[in-house]
Amino acid sequence: MAMSAIAEMNRGYCRNTGSEQVAFQAFHSVSEHFTRHALSNRTRSQSQHVQRGSPGRHVLYCCAAATPDPVVASTSSKVTTTNWKWEGYNIRVQQCGSRGPPLVCVHGFGGNCAHWRKNLPVLGGEARVFAIDLLGYGYSDKPNPRQYEVNELYNFETWGRQLSAFIEEVVGEPAFLICNSVGGIAGLQAAVQSPKLVLGVQLQNVSLRMLHKKRQSAIQRPFVKALQTVLRTTPLGKVFFNQIATKQGVKNVLSQAYADATQVTDELVECILQPGLQEGAVDVFLDFISYSGGPLAEDLLEVIQQPVSILWGAEDPWEKVEWGRKLQHYPTVEEFVAFPGVGHCPMDEAPDLINPAIMKFVRRHVARAVHT
Repeated sequence: MAMSAIAEMNRGYCRNTGSEQVAFQAFHSVSEHFTRHALSNRTRSQSQHVQRGSPGRHVLYCCAAATPDPVVASTSSKVTTTNWKWEGYNIRVQQCGSRGPPLVCVHGFGGNCAHWRKNLPVLGGEARVFAIDLLGYGYSDKPNPRQYEVNELYNFETWGRQLSAFIEEVVGEPAFLICNSVGGIAGLQAAVQSPKLVLGVQLQNVSLRMLHKKRQSAIQRPFVKALQTVLRTTPLGKVFFNQIATKQGVKNVLSQAYADATQVTDELVECILQPGLQEGAVDVFLDFISYSGGPLAEDLLEVIQQPVSILWGAEDPWEKVEWGRKLQHYPTVEEFVAFPGVGHCPMDEAPDLINPAIMKFVRRHVARAVHT
């Protein structure tokens, strides 16, 4: 989940907790400008599609989101789960499909492979599709970040290196990266670090990292840093985590992120909650919410060589669609597709819309490769 949720969660959990209330109110006051949201009436009748053609040429038109290109679920492939050993760590991997172009699906903050459970069986009908738990998340190993300098272990350089190694060692050929939220920064980082291994990157509500130090005002910066330090180095951080890491806590966060509350099912809550109860998960959480450095999406889009597709759930309360649109002008961004009535995790909330959008992007570039 996006870091903006941390500020929002204090409303529901910390009104009457004494000293904890002071810290959470401070965090909220620092980040409220970035996290205020207003969910609008929802409809899926139409999405606005901005496609970039040749440099300096943009085509603006509307496409009917209700009638996308069909993607047929595989009747012979099933999702398999395995472990991959990377740099001595166990990494959980899921796979579906045995032929076609390779896709690697990358989850966001607090997510895991299961966030792609509605996508893999469908996409596996015409592609080799993988989902991977990033180091520290899901059922992958969670080495203790306290044995390293702050943010030395859990950062985008690490996850970019992990994705590059996965493509090289497991996929065995260059792949498309399909990424949600924070996973989008990891995917872009992998593409920049290892351009020969990545065919293209699709970003779905990529994290804009609104608490990055570059986005903080001079007044905000010391307060954000102080609160991050308190949460990471005092018992307050684990108190906060334990309040969130419950069925109701996870449901509350997801209900903010999803525009359609009916998609926040008990199954989804369990998929997100259970890995978060593993030993070491709290330390990963506290280390990452202290991460205000590293690259922004804009930094990586400046230098990436591969084609980029951007999809956006238009009702995202954390990563506003109007902010996301600013990314469409980078040279390799070929499309920006907004989906009304959809929130921060479109692949899970609206797979009927997102699965065809994924394969449309992939097919386009597979076809170009064949003709070149």
